[in-house]
Amino acid sequence: MSMLQEFKEFAMKGNVMDLAVGVIIGGAFGKIVEAVVGDLIMPVVALIMGGKLDFSGMFVVLGSVPEGTAMTLDALKKAQVPVFAYGHFLTILVNFIILAFIIFLMIKQVNRLKRSEPPAAPEAPPEPAEDVLLLREIRDSLKK
Repeated sequence: MSMLQEFKEFAMKGNVMDLAVGVIIGGAFGKIVEAVVGDLIMPVVALIMGGKLDFSGMFVVLGSVPEGTAMTLDALKKAQVPVFAYGHFLTILVNFIILAFIIFLMIKQVNRLKRSEPPAAPEAPPEPAEDVLLLREIRDSLKK
């Protein structure tokens, strides 16, 4: 069997295709969560913390800033000034927590639905073959 044939069999297995669909949907879902966090949740958190804060622009300068460099994260990075950019990390952390919580709720719901399904009735044992029945009759008649 050629390597190409083996790869084709591997790629066409059901689990691999399911995983591919899951990754694609997960990527799209991640963008939705990112939009919810960036556009809805983080502005509310910023308001609660005392004003209109741009979390992605929160940083601490760790080196000397060249004269004439603007005090924005992008300008400092272009000037190769070391900065501790914790605001972007906070945004990503909130994204992760929300995404993990939503996945937790989805898995919890799926497990609950699986448990609520009534268990399948056990299958009746198949009737014995005709020759087995005949042998049983012979055995029973010999016992008499």
